[in-house]
Amino acid sequence: MSGAGEKAVSDALYPFLSSAAGDVESLLATVTRSTAEKAREIVVLRQEVLTRLGPRIAACAGALAAAFADGGRLFTFGNGGSSTDAQAVAHLFLAPGPGHRGLPAMSLTTDVALLTALTNDIGFDAVFARQLAALGTGTDIAMGISTSGGSLNVVRGLQEAKRLGMVTVGLAGSGGGQLAECGAVDHLLVIPSSSVHRIQEAQATVCHVLWESVRRALDEAD
Repeated sequence: MSGAGEKAVSDALYPFLSSAAGDVESLLATVTRSTAEKAREIVVLRQEVLTRLGPRIAACAGALAAAFADGGRLFTFGNGGSSTDAQAVAHLFLAPGPGHRGLPAMSLTTDVALLTALTNDIGFDAVFARQLAALGTGTDIAMGISTSGGSLNVVRGLQEAKRLGMVTVGLAGSGGGQLAECGAVDHLLVIPSSSVHRIQEAQATVCHVLWESVRRALDEAD
């Protein structure tokens, strides 16, 4: 990217950097204020998520725990930043910890060879659906993650998972988009925000709560 291009991106994301150029004290004050405002936003959003989605998160955790107890596996998937979130969720469930074993989990976005082969052969819209058709069974769990809820390949993946009889979980924002309309999601958790950054932060919190709740339920059942 050229110097002019980098400056355009910087100005778009952090307009206060240019406006306060040369005035270090003003710049630091602006950055501090911006950081504090973002921290307050995510705290408020997490509280709102707890109020709105608490019972749904608890029900989702119960369904996941039951599926794991029956030998099910967790498959996660998403696009872009949500693909890395999907990988983080799979790793969270997969990793063993003090006093407990890891749970079987896999992110569909980690196998680059398979992803590129399927995308080349069938197109990107069906890539997750085709993976689940090959790997999933009715005892498993499918978790699709999207900040908008409008990712067609995530929707089609969850539709295929539903057809297979899997427990389906959708994490979205901005009203839920197509995930809220497709009728294939057993447990839809929509973050009440339109900010991609805040949605992803809140989704990460929800996934950690799900993991902790599932672990607690499984430990109590042992």
